[in-house]
Amino acid sequence: MKKELRDAVIIAAAVTVAGVALGLLWLWLAPRVPLIADDKAVFLKDTEGEEAIGGDGTFILLALGLGVLSAAAVFLFRRNGGIAPVVALAVGALLASVLAWRLGIWLGPNQDVVAAAKAAGQGVTFDAPLKLDAKGALLAWPVAAMAVHLGLTALFGPRDPDPVWQVPPLDPGLGKPDSAGH
Repeated sequence: MKKELRDAVIIAAAVTVAGVALGLLWLWLAPRVPLIADDKAVFLKDTEGEEAIGGDGTFILLALGLGVLSAAAVFLFRRNGGIAPVVALAVGALLASVLAWRLGIWLGPNQDVVAAAKAAGQGVTFDAPLKLDAKGALLAWPVAAMAVHLGLTALFGPRDPDPVWQVPPLDPGLGKPDSAGH
């Protein structure tokens, strides 16, 4: 049990730290939402653009990929199974998603849109802050990791031994009437 708990802590920490990779990839690959300002307000440069939803989609796709990779790594690391590594994988994946989300926002374009508009100048295009509108995207990594780990365990995990069915020997007196005639 002690080794399983130690391995679970290692798994949770390693998967959580991998959230830095997701945050950096999201920051690098997510489409930028172009904004433009006039003297009164800030507007989307392209009102029909899909960049905003593209940021959420990029996060989800990257998280799904990292969920598959982390589940495969945990399965190979702890092939003999156990509940603690699986729980650690789920917790680590959720923490990694939150870490990635906050890191991407922190390193991304300025969160103060008014200050960014003033710095860019009137009529000049600038990038909107990186944000994750679909907070359910934070569950993409843990759900993918759990599904893939379950599949790998079902396909390649250790098997329980088949039960041995023993048929009791037949009683030689079975079916003969007893002394009372029954």
